[in-house]
Amino acid sequence: MFKLKELHPTTKRLILARTFRSIGQGALAVDMTLYLNALGWNAFHIGLVLSVAGIFGALLSLGVGIASDRIRRRPFLITYEIIVFVCSITAFLSEQSLILSMAIIAAGFGRGANGAAGPFSPVEQAWLAEEVSAARRGHVYSLNTAFGFFGMGLGALLGMIPELLTVWHEEGKALSAIHASSYRFLFIIVAVASIVNILLILKAKEQYNGQRRNSVLKEDQKENLIIRQENRMLKGLIILNSFNGLAVGFTGPLISYWFAIRFGVGPGSIAPIMAAAFFITGISSVLTGRLSDRIGIVKSVVWARFIGLLLLILLPVIPFYWLASLIYILRSAFNRGSVGARQALTVGLVRDKRRGLATSLNAVSMQLPQSVGPSIAGLLFRAGQLELPFYIGALCQGVYLVMYGLFFRNQNKPVESEEL
Repeated sequence: MFKLKELHPTTKRLILARTFRSIGQGALAVDMTLYLNALGWNAFHIGLVLSVAGIFGALLSLGVGIASDRIRRRPFLITYEIIVFVCSITAFLSEQSLILSMAIIAAGFGRGANGAAGPFSPVEQAWLAEEVSAARRGHVYSLNTAFGFFGMGLGALLGMIPELLTVWHEEGKALSAIHASSYRFLFIIVAVASIVNILLILKAKEQYNGQRRNSVLKEDQKENLIIRQENRMLKGLIILNSFNGLAVGFTGPLISYWFAIRFGVGPGSIAPIMAAAFFITGISSVLTGRLSDRIGIVKSVVWARFIGLLLLILLPVIPFYWLASLIYILRSAFNRGSVGARQALTVGLVRDKRRGLATSLNAVSMQLPQSVGPSIAGLLFRAGQLELPFYIGALCQGVYLVMYGLFFRNQNKPVESEEL
């Protein structure tokens, strides 16, 4: 056990940056799909742009992670914040479909990334590992994601404002009654957070100087053996993440839209539920981090996500909004509360000089299959199939859970990777 004040200043700055970043992400996680719906977009078009955004982010993250291994981490995170700032101002100024689509795709708006730096998150995760020992990573990475969830919760509460800005003339407060312009101020929140984060990242110290091509990259039998072992673990991670990504894609990005069409509620009802889910998931992430210290990363992930899987199967058949909301909150806590622990396992699979690659592969193998989900789920929702996406997601998540426990059973309590 350790206290927050014991963390390295760089670690604190990266966690704080994630917190500010997550506030805008939380607001858009609630309202992005509702905003597009208010602009007249249908479910398929909404799902399609989110899918394209996921594919773009996945491809970009692979190149970013590899490049950060060879150079440094800081410039990439600064670049990401600049991109988000420009896209948020663009989205605030224009409702034109093509321009708005480009901003969503470039910045990943509405994907609910829990404060992660989008396609640049491999850089963030690799940098975060720099000042954290292997024994502490499960706890620190869980703490990092917890602050992301707390920020998402605050942002989700801000997602209530579009409905509060609307003058209601009917008691039902229908989703269509909210004017699209009421949502646009949310992009200003994102822009301000980006400016704050640029200042935080500029002041964070980075020890990593990129790969040295003399002694560090020498080719010998020991190096080749280590690389083969690392590659084997990374291949397994890619296969596992493909199932997890599909599950998330079918059940995550369109959840606000699903609540809206399933129960006829608007952001004033959805935002508090999403906020509660994020806050409680943040607490769950902290507890999962502590649990990983005691029983190990893999065991803590498997147990938490097994309960989350059962709740996912139950969610689509619940007939009452209040009960479905409670199931959603609990499912989020058990399922997403393990994100930090899984990230800690990923960075521990390789040495420091390959952590950008490892976290990139982790992101790509999640995001590419995840990107398929919203388009298909949107088509199914449009056809009136409101339960089927959840069951497809549950099947994929079940396969992932069994394979994860078996493949990583020897990584339950990782040790520091050996450097040459």
